[in-house]
Order: sequence, then C-alpha cells, then structure tokens
Amino acid sequence: MTNTAEVTAATKSAAPERGAWTAGQIVVVLVIGTAALMVSLTQSLLVPVLSKIAVDLNAGGDGIAWVLTSTLLVGAVAVPAFGRLGDLFGTRRMVLVTLAALIAGSLICALATNLTTMIIGRAVVGLSVAAVPLSISLIGVTLPKAHAPAGIALISAMLGVGGALGLPLAGLVAEYADYHVLFWICVAGGVLAVPGIVLLVREPARVAKGRMDLVGTALLGAAMLALLLPLAQGDSWGWTDPLTIGLLIAAVVLLVLFVAVELRLRSPLVDVRATARPSLLLTNVASLCVGFALFATLIGTASYVQAPAATGYGFGKSVLAGGLCMLPGGIAMLLLSPLSAKLRPRTALVIGSLIIAAGFATRIVLTGSLWQVVLGATIAGAGTGIAYAAMPGLIIHAAPRSELAAANGLNALFRSVGSSLASAIGGAILASQTVMLAGHALPSLAGYRTLFAICAGAAVLAALLALFIPRHASAADAALPEE
Repeated sequence: MTNTAEVTAATKSAAPERGAWTAGQIVVVLVIGTAALMVSLTQSLLVPVLSKIAVDLNAGGDGIAWVLTSTLLVGAVAVPAFGRLGDLFGTRRMVLVTLAALIAGSLICALATNLTTMIIGRAVVGLSVAAVPLSISLIGVTLPKAHAPAGIALISAMLGVGGALGLPLAGLVAEYADYHVLFWICVAGGVLAVPGIVLLVREPARVAKGRMDLVGTALLGAAMLALLLPLAQGDSWGWTDPLTIGLLIAAVVLLVLFVAVELRLRSPLVDVRATARPSLLLTNVASLCVGFALFATLIGTASYVQAPAATGYGFGKSVLAGGLCMLPGGIAMLLLSPLSAKLRPRTALVIGSLIIAAGFATRIVLTGSLWQVVLGATIAGAGTGIAYAAMPGLIIHAAPRSELAAANGLNALFRSVGSSLASAIGGAILASQTVMLAGHALPSLAGYRTLFAICAGAAVLAALLALFIPRHASAADAALPEE
C-alpha cells in the first residue's frame, strides 16, 4: 500500500512550483505589453518629424501643432470615459476597441495627403490612449495575485518606455526613410496585438453595476478641453490673451460643476468621495508631478543635444543622435520597473521620485560632455520607471474592484495633465530665457537649468506626498485571482 505522505510529496513535486510563472502568463503579459507599448509610442513618435510633415502637407506652425494637440485633447476625454466603460462592459473588450482606434487612426495618417486628414487621424489615435490604463487593470485582474504586481509594473512602465523609444525610432526614420513609415509601424503593432488579446486573454468577470454617466463624461471632457487647450496653445495665443484666460476659468467652473453633479449620481463616472480619500488623492497628485518630470526629460534632452555648440551647452547633434540619447533611459525604465513590484508601492514611489530628482540635479551640474547629459537623463528615466510602476499598485490597493479601470484611467489622466503642464511651463521658460545666435533666439543654459530645477522640485514633492499615503490594503486585493 502506497504511503499517503509519499503520494502527497510526489504530487507536490509534479505540480508547478507555487509562484513560478507559466508560459501562458508570460505570453499574456507580452501581448498586453506590446499593445501598451504601441499606444505609448504615439505620444512622442512624431515630435522629431513635425517639420517634415509641415513641409509635405504645406502647413504652418499653428496648423501643424494640432497634429499633436488633437491626440492630447481626445485622449484626455477618452481615458476616464473608457475606464468607466471597461468597468461596466468589460476591460478586455474596451482594450480591443481602443486598439482598433489605434489601427484606424494610424492608417488614416499613413494615407493622409493634407493637414485636415492628418489631424483627423491623430484625433482617432487619441482614443487609443485609454488602452494603457485599461491594460493595467486587465493585467491586475487576469494574473494571479503572486504575479500581478510584476505584470502591472511592466505595463505601467511602458508609458515611459514608449516615450523614450519613440524619439530615437522617429529620428532613425527621419534620417533614412519617409515619415509615413512611423504610422505603418503603429498599424502593424496594433494588428499584431489584437489577435493575441482575442485568443489568449480572457475577459475578467464584471462586478460593476449601473449605467454610463453621459452627463459626467460630457462635463469632465469639456473641463479637460478647456484646461489642456490653452496649455497646448498658450505660447502661440499668449498667456494673457482673453481666450487663454477665459478657457482656464471655464475649466475651473466646469470641474466644480462636474464634482457637484457626480456627488448626486448613483452611478457616477468618477466616485468623487472615493477619489478624495488620501490613498487615491495623494497618489494622483504625485502622478501629476512624475508626469511633469517625465515630459520635461523628453523636451529637455533631444533638443538640448541638438542645439549648436555656440549656445554654450549644445553639441550640434542630429535628430537621430538626440533621440538615441533617450534610449538608455528607456532601457533603464524597462529593466528597473520589476524592482517596483518587489517593494511596497508607496516605498517604490518614494524611491523612484527621489531618483528622478537626483537625475535632474545631475543635469543642472554636469553639462560639459554628452555622456553627462545621457547619464542625467538615464538616472531620471530609471526613477520614472520605478515610480510609474508603483502607481497602479497604489490604485489597486485603494480602489474598489468594481471601479478599478476607472480609477486607473483617472490616474493616467493626472499624468497626462502633468505632461501638459510640463509642456506649457517648460515652453514658457525656454522661450523667455534665450541666447541670440545668427539672428535666432535659442533657449539658454540658464533656461534649461531652471526647468530641470523645477522638475527636481516636482519629483521631491511627489516623494513627500507618497510618504503620507496611508498604509493599508483594500478589498481590491481579495478580488485578484489566486492562481
């Protein structure tokens, strides 16, 4: 008769080691991660080739700016809306819808022969921005509890990785190929990701109840448009222009009205009371600060090294070389994001934010050699990877399972607002502190140092805010699958 203990031991040895990744889980992370990467690439992919697009489409500076602004504005509305739709109708289903928007919008841009069509295509691409927070939520409830933090960290880091990889990729295309190749890359990436998600990723059980809050969606969308449009166009309109000031005032009024309406609804777009709790509110404000710092890294590195040496700081490098200077930072984000999963989310956010601050401090002090610039940008990138990866962990511990996708969407919206603020404030600083070179005003070293100092301060503020995030877990943990 076989000993019971021996049978038990044999069974345990034959079963996969508890905590070990299965091939299926790895494939799921790779498929969803690819989708998130392709979407995040769209945020920075066109920056180095805007001048080529302007010449090809015979567009002026104000018109070509809408190629980027249209994506930003549509994305600001799509992120919270699709987050709530994911909770109500299925996160996986909404990921597929947003990827379809990526494919369709990129295809329109690839075939565009005039500025209007290009802007329409980029607006459609803006809908796909919601895919990243949706993917974070999908990973969080698809993987077992032991692996969810690592998967979430990797997907979240894609927000930074895509931005850092987009610049060198666009620089490479700008130097050796037609810019339309960039859009075809996005089409191909989306087409590859969709069947993988359809075949390999299951739809999590839905626990949210209620209906879509159309009034709240309209109010929040209008508020975000009123806020982000002047931030994007303020340099060309003028910061004291009545239209700029009027839109900013309208944004405040609409946000107040939005909160008042949401408090009265049974099925709101955003649970204002839950969002106002310290665990979520402090995380979102810290996310805004980190989003500010990340975008400033993008605008303060490639253009910095491309500036002529006569400015006193630049190196006169090509668009490709400027983009390549961002590549080590992108790799650091990717490699270090799993570190965040091994730490408590709050601790990871503190550490990541302080590393970001150290990176910008390095940028202020070390300016003499190209390797010093790359070093500072890489340190900031490493910190961004850790900090970005920590945020969904904080969200998943604080938000109810029935509102997880909406909460991640709101967090992504805060990061987007931070990036928009960085663009506006950074642009204003670099435009006001200049040096004259051959009759042209270029940003001065003092201007860049001022921007880097503000970014370091924003990162330190994020670390301080993280220290006050309460240490607790919610029922969201219990909703994660065990195996």
